[in-house]
Amino acid sequence: MNTALAPTRTSRALPAIVLGGLTAGILDITAAFVTWVPRGVSPVRILQGIAKGALGAKAYEGGLATAALGLAFHFLTAFTATTVFYLASRKIAWLTQQAIAAGVVYGVAVYLFMYFVVMPLASIKPLLTPSAIVIAVLTHIFCVGLPISITVRRYS
Repeated sequence: MNTALAPTRTSRALPAIVLGGLTAGILDITAAFVTWVPRGVSPVRILQGIAKGALGAKAYEGGLATAALGLAFHFLTAFTATTVFYLASRKIAWLTQQAIAAGVVYGVAVYLFMYFVVMPLASIKPLLTPSAIVIAVLTHIFCVGLPISITVRRYS
């Protein structure tokens, strides 16, 4: 068979991952700013806190450069979370068939992974008061899990 004449099927993985990652990344960092800026934490300090995982306490001395690095790490994490969901959705049809439920579950899973694996490995002590946990879980559901699952469903 001459494959040059066969119909081609364009992969929709890249737009799903790019749009899902951008959406989740923007919503999540916006939620962090909305949560912490009124408490006196500047956006630069928030982003430096993300970079702290790689640089240690020196991240707070790096000014805008380490804030930019923190932002890059934040979006790397969002794109990675989207890629994991996308790849899982290729094997587990329920993830796209029930995107809302899957998004809620995935948001909670991402919260648990970030707060109990990633942050401790990066020597970052997460705030685990009842109100902080509720805010963080809801943020991960609505700003991470649901945008990722809905975007992946859209491109499936």
